[in-house]
Amino acid sequence: MLEGLSAGLLLTGASRPRHTKAAMALTVSNTVGSIVAFTVTGAVKVIALWGEVTTVISANLTAAHFRTNDQAATVDVTLNTGVTLSAAPVGSIISRTGVVATALTLKSSAAGAFQDAASAGNDVYSPFNIVKKTGAVTTLDFRYTTTDTPSSGVILWNVLWIPLSQDGNIV
Repeated sequence: MLEGLSAGLLLTGASRPRHTKAAMALTVSNTVGSIVAFTVTGAVKVIALWGEVTTVISANLTAAHFRTNDQAATVDVTLNTGVTLSAAPVGSIISRTGVVATALTLKSSAAGAFQDAASAGNDVYSPFNIVKKTGAVTTLDFRYTTTDTPSSGVILWNVLWIPLSQDGNIV
């Protein structure tokens, strides 16, 4: 978990994992849209990214995925054809469990669910690094498609992360 961290960050205790939460109301109406989940400064290592459905999601919400956005370019963090979250009930969990070519994973609370790591010795979550673009606002955006007018539901997004630079932060 601490691979790639500088000795200075380790010695100052900056490698302590941090947990940031953000509740997101789904409000996109009859289109493809993006909502900022988190804003990044400096460089950070994301150890885990997951969301908990806290208000049931509307009937038509597809192609849900994450991407970085520096206001000039976007880079996918999960597969951009995404996962279908239509009518996901309260208590469902959405998580990043693989590399960028992997869609987000939905574990619906409509039935009991179990989730294991892809292989022995690995975590369920798939870590990644984000570096803020100099002079620009860099965000981690949740993007999806809907025919609902408007879509509805609330997801409490969580990110467990470690700063890689002195100014590394996620809010």
